[in-house]
Amino acid sequence: MQDWLAFQVERFQQPGCVVAIARGNSLIGEYAFGHADLRTGKRMSRRHRFRIASHSKTFTAAAVLLLREEGRLGLDDPIGRYVDSLHPDVARARVAELLSHGAGITRDGDDAGQFADRRPYLTRDEVLEDLRRPQPLEPGVQLKYSNHGYALLGMMIEQVTGTPYADWMTHNVIRPAGLRETVPDMPLLPRGAQLASGHTAEFPFGQRRIVPGDNATHAIAPAGGFVSTAADTARFFAQLDPECEESILSPASRRAMVQRRWRDEVSTLEQWYGLGTMMTAPGPKEWFGHTGGLQGFTSRTSRFTANGLTVTVLTNAQDGLAWVWADGIQSILAAFQQHGAPARRVASWRGDWWSVYGCSHLVPVGDKVFQVAPAMHPPFDALTVEIEVTGKDRGIIRRASAYNSPGQAVRLVRDGRGKAREFWAGGTKLLTRGAIVKEVTGRYRATVPGRARSTS
Repeated sequence: MQDWLAFQVERFQQPGCVVAIARGNSLIGEYAFGHADLRTGKRMSRRHRFRIASHSKTFTAAAVLLLREEGRLGLDDPIGRYVDSLHPDVARARVAELLSHGAGITRDGDDAGQFADRRPYLTRDEVLEDLRRPQPLEPGVQLKYSNHGYALLGMMIEQVTGTPYADWMTHNVIRPAGLRETVPDMPLLPRGAQLASGHTAEFPFGQRRIVPGDNATHAIAPAGGFVSTAADTARFFAQLDPECEESILSPASRRAMVQRRWRDEVSTLEQWYGLGTMMTAPGPKEWFGHTGGLQGFTSRTSRFTANGLTVTVLTNAQDGLAWVWADGIQSILAAFQQHGAPARRVASWRGDWWSVYGCSHLVPVGDKVFQVAPAMHPPFDALTVEIEVTGKDRGIIRRASAYNSPGQAVRLVRDGRGKAREFWAGGTKLLTRGAIVKEVTGRYRATVPGRARSTS
């Protein structure tokens, strides 16, 4: 998995990422790749914190479910019971409709410039001003994602508890959940904590630009303000599994959070929303969790039902590949879960092999060797080649696409010191990275510097 992610970060010219994997309440893996800041060259560490953006909604939803357990509010209560000065249609929206994005409320108001650093994030009064107006849809009609809706839930928490949102979340959600690297908003980081710098995409700006990411989100904090590490984020979402033995929430509340309530009817993928959680269709790859995107940062956390693992991927780029990397990690873990650790006779069949068409990874799993394309998403898919090792440095392609080379031989060629220097697969010779660079640069002329420009 580490080799694949390191390849992905380099291949797609990403600044960096941190990944954490939890089983139950236990963290079983934590990995850092790339850079925390491309301008300074500072390497990424596992302790770097990120803007986790809309993951914040899950924390807010957990807080609402806690207050419900204490009998201080009900999910069917109209929000107007707790917050004044709302448009009548907003006031009658139920708490559960706000949690599940079914209240029909504007996503970000008429000017979403706060999400592009064109203006500060909205204050309570500015959000309420937007919510005094007629809204796009009636409550209870369809899934309509809304940051304003979660800002309103934050106001409700303050009204019910008599405590500022950040303070109540810290003392009643974050600390009881055992999280030590999480705050509800900036600039609340403790001394010595490091925040990874955000980055824009490279295109069309010519190069990536640094996005500091240290601005306060004010009234939008319940929707997108949280700052955390991958480890803390994975631990928190793992606790939301209804089967988890330790959690700040009762099993009933956790089941309510992950129940499918609204489907995105327009998406080509079957995607659902519960109470502060996103989820996919039932099946072998189903997960619940959340994604996040704030200027300069992209993230995703998924608790996969099939293997009980929670995977958090935090990236510090606007075009970060958190979505596909989370699925890729799952595909790798599933392969090892199905086939087991490499047997001794195949363990040496591993490494990167290159041709002019790109890179292949040899990955020994169980008693087989898989040839995967590390640039693909996910790496283990229908195009993966399955090799049976038949002797020393020799094998047969037992399973592959009909357009590949099923049934043909593979072999490793070693030098005088016993180090593999060539890999032959179905008649195609692959070389080490250094050898392919030397071969290709010696065979072809260099390209002319410059970029293609649109003529439109």
